[in-house]
Amino acid sequence: MMTARIALRSLVFGWAMLVATVVSVQAADRDRLEAFLQVTGFDVALESIKLSASSAPQMLGLEANDFGAQWTLMADRVFDTDVMHGLAMDILEKTLSDDMLIHGVEFYASDLGQRLVAAENTAHMIEDDDLKRKEGADLVADMVAAGAPRVGYLKQMNAAVGSQDTSLRSIQEIQVRFLMAAAGAGVIELRMDEPDLRALMQSQEPELRISLAEGALSGAAYTYRDFTDDEILAYTDALEQPLMAQLYELMNAVQFEITANRFEALAVEMAALQPAQEL
Repeated sequence: MMTARIALRSLVFGWAMLVATVVSVQAADRDRLEAFLQVTGFDVALESIKLSASSAPQMLGLEANDFGAQWTLMADRVFDTDVMHGLAMDILEKTLSDDMLIHGVEFYASDLGQRLVAAENTAHMIEDDDLKRKEGADLVADMVAAGAPRVGYLKQMNAAVGSQDTSLRSIQEIQVRFLMAAAGAGVIELRMDEPDLRALMQSQEPELRISLAEGALSGAAYTYRDFTDDEILAYTDALEQPLMAQLYELMNAVQFEITANRFEALAVEMAALQPAQEL
């Protein structure tokens, strides 16, 4: 009996050590992810998703004022930074490879990388998007008038960050998921089914493509206005590296999924504040 008890205690101790080791490894992995988010500035990019909540009522043909004084509180609750941060950590924990993490951190931890992150973080959190777009458009107009090659450099950099097709599909998918969720929650009465809604959006693609291209160019001109042409080219070269391209594809997908998830949650919350509307 004594031998059996010792064996049992040893077995229990062994399992306890294994569990402690697994927990320790998981905690270390989460710490690495936290560092990755901060160094690359992706944590601020996630936080900026909450600014998109202001567009939700317009998607439904409504105004934020239609939802009363509780709108701001509701939007802040749904687009809570900690919630979005947690969602990103959960997804990245399963999808971000060590190679991508190390590659991204090595570039963004450099002097140029940290300056780029600071500029991008500032641009992400500007609430007046129209002002940013106008100032960026003015910068682009000046470049064109001067015949500066920088316009081409910025376009090449934008292409390296993500294709226009990907951006367009993401916007369409977020709108569809939000509208269908709002209809399901009784916020609106949708007079078309999902295939018809997608067909309508497809018919509007030419105008949206133009708007996306103009917005991306003016946004880049504004965000990187203090960087030299050589620095823009160096950044573009870094973005075009295979591992960095994979990393950005993943981060774009994560940002899309979290945005769509939060808009679907917002639709449910809106049902408690707003009578059904016909769309």
